[in-house]
Amino acid sequence: MAVFDFDSQSGTYGPSALASGPFVGLQGGAVAGLLTAEIEAQAAAQGWGSAVSAAAWFFRPTPKARLRTQVAVVRAGGRVAVVDNTLWPDGEAEPCATVRVTLARERAIAVPAFGGDAFRDVDPAQLPLRTTRAPHGGPWFMDAMEVRSGDGVAWFRLTVDVVEGAGPLARVLGPADWAHGIARPLSNVLADPNPNLTVHLFRPPRGDWIGVQPTTRWEPARGLGMGRGALLDVEGEIGCVSMAVALMPLPKPVPAEA
Repeated sequence: MAVFDFDSQSGTYGPSALASGPFVGLQGGAVAGLLTAEIEAQAAAQGWGSAVSAAAWFFRPTPKARLRTQVAVVRAGGRVAVVDNTLWPDGEAEPCATVRVTLARERAIAVPAFGGDAFRDVDPAQLPLRTTRAPHGGPWFMDAMEVRSGDGVAWFRLTVDVVEGAGPLARVLGPADWAHGIARPLSNVLADPNPNLTVHLFRPPRGDWIGVQPTTRWEPARGLGMGRGALLDVEGEIGCVSMAVALMPLPKPVPAEA
């Protein structure tokens, strides 16, 4: 089982209920993970190296429908490759999202390691469990993860892969997409969707747990904000995440049928 299942006959992906976001459409981190996983799979086959960053843009809500993707190589060769992947609902002309992934071939350098805060004796499984229900009351992408928190860090462990065989960066994007919401200053007052998502990794995560140490900033007079955070595994820092935020009133609840 995966959040997105690939149909080899049609060449499209079918999202499960676990791909849903909190309001309309699919969760951005799930969509970005799908697109990045495809690129990481091609990178492994082509020898492009490790995915070190992903920049995703969400043009409009992605519906729960059959989805098609198209990979486009911007540059390949040398040490660095840049690859785009774009997603559409099958049969539609207007895309919903795109991601640009930067990949680099690893090369050992004979100098001491520098940077990256170290964490000692961190066992996220011993921290309090954090359960968050979707505003619509149904399954959503958060249900594909075990979430625990403590000392200002939210820890995520994917219990369902985004796609079968997803790579390291694709696994990180789902947890990273929650950075702007973990430390939001108010709850159940405004919706704060992020129209983009940028993640950088200087090393892949070791183990199943991904930590997000978040910071959120809002400017209500402009209706804009941002989220950012350090990304961690149980051994220490692995990268960072940032995104813009568009503040808007909460959607009105759908009235119950008589």
